[in-house]
Amino acid sequence: MEGVIGALLNYLRVEKGLSPNTMAAYGRDLRKFERYAKQQGRELTSITRDDLVAFLTSLYHAGLDSRSVARNLVTIRNFLRFCQVEGYIEENPAAYVEAPKFRMRLPAHLSVEEVNRLLAQPDVTTAKGMRDRAMIELLYSSGLRVSELVNLRLTDLQLDAGCLRCIGKGNKERLVPMGRTAIAVIRQYLNGPRRELAGEVGSPYLFLNRFGRRMGRIGFWKTLRLYGVQAGLRLKLKPHMLRHSFATHLLERGADLRSVQIMLGHADIATTQIYTHVVKDRLKEVYKQHHPRA
Repeated sequence: MEGVIGALLNYLRVEKGLSPNTMAAYGRDLRKFERYAKQQGRELTSITRDDLVAFLTSLYHAGLDSRSVARNLVTIRNFLRFCQVEGYIEENPAAYVEAPKFRMRLPAHLSVEEVNRLLAQPDVTTAKGMRDRAMIELLYSSGLRVSELVNLRLTDLQLDAGCLRCIGKGNKERLVPMGRTAIAVIRQYLNGPRRELAGEVGSPYLFLNRFGRRMGRIGFWKTLRLYGVQAGLRLKLKPHMLRHSFATHLLERGADLRSVQIMLGHADIATTQIYTHVVKDRLKEVYKQHHPRA
């Protein structure tokens, strides 16, 4: 099974162009399943539907929620379909395993006032603070994923045109607009703080750590969470919440769903539609608070 897993991962990387983070998730899920199959004494050709159901049950017992279990099932289903196409097995036993049912989880987002409080936290008199302010401003202004943000290069910026070039999931390229405030803050960051951080390294990346190398996802996540605590936010802040806030605030102010889908880089508009539920909930709150007959 190990060799076939390697073949699938190579196929996904080369043919499908999946991102490193997606590849890593696939690898973790498949190796977890491989270990379970070995413990049960199962070979690839002897795996049954009952084995798969037992494996998913073991994930529940290990504390995983329905969403995570469903993701594991999708990974295994794709793996066994690949095995079937390549002739390793005759039938795909995962084809008839039902996905776990789970409630739709609405994306957590910040209010405009909370975003403003967050943006006020970095000390912009320092190079690090100016970098952090630029990263937060750009994340909220553009709706980028955090992996897209930290992988931005200087050559991706088109400040005069008010947009940037972004490589998203599946290696797909898109142009993303930026707000005037974000452009102004990035110009400030480029006019000194970035050169201070870069030192003699000469990195091509836009956002740098104190060693002059590319800012990492985990490093930014920790920094952002600290600013969230300082701002007194009600939620444990994660980078994706700013992406959710970007989409929600656009829709609240009348943006059409198709435009938001393009800016977020969603392949399927159904993914974007979850934000309409957030907006509906917000409208209900406003109605209850302000209508005399609510």
